[in-house]
Amino acid sequence: MHGGPGAQGEMKPVAQELASNHGVLEPLQTRDSIEGQIQELKITLEEHAALPVILAGYSWGAWLAFLTASRHPSLVRKLILISSGPFEEKYAGQILQTRLGRLSPKERAEAKIFLGKKSLSRGEFTRLGELMALVDDYDPLPMKPEGMDLNPVIFEKVWKEAAELRKKGKLLEAAKRIQCPVVAIHGDHDPHPAAGVKEPLEAALTDLRFILLDRCGHTPWMEKRARENFFRVFEENLF
Repeated sequence: MHGGPGAQGEMKPVAQELASNHGVLEPLQTRDSIEGQIQELKITLEEHAALPVILAGYSWGAWLAFLTASRHPSLVRKLILISSGPFEEKYAGQILQTRLGRLSPKERAEAKIFLGKKSLSRGEFTRLGELMALVDDYDPLPMKPEGMDLNPVIFEKVWKEAAELRKKGKLLEAAKRIQCPVVAIHGDHDPHPAAGVKEPLEAALTDLRFILLDRCGHTPWMEKRARENFFRVFEENLF
């Protein structure tokens, strides 16, 4: 499950890596609401997967996987949450502060221009993503994502809903209906604070395994020092 919201195709490198040994689907979320994306994913799984599945979500996709498993527990036998955003509002303020603090003064000024706009063009959205990528990773590989299509309309509409869910406590409340084991994989250099994932989920879930990767940022499969360990941990938790 890709991140963004709206970063269709972002998980292609992970799907390709796993496909040599496993059956893999890479669902692309095209709806512009949380409810729409949950229903779209449900239909995709029912039509194309051997149920129940191991549902792995990255960044926003971790929340979508979490909400889908809560709403439709019979579809999911395990959740793998990769680089998830924090599940409680009190941790959220750290993210932007950390990101802006890691940028150069010139890059910070450019990012603030984009962040101050009510809506972004596709080009502006892509550029803002490039700026965030500069500080989200620890020691990234010299490779660019392939086949990813960033959609600012989906991002703006879905993220507005998602942020409100977290603010009102309804995101974490979904844990009450999670019936499967949950594995959370997080980088120690990720601007999204690991404590914002680990601590709320430990309090809310009965079956959680939290794994912190050393020298790893927000995109583990793009990290020189963490990529191999990330895929090893991922494989170990498929069973």
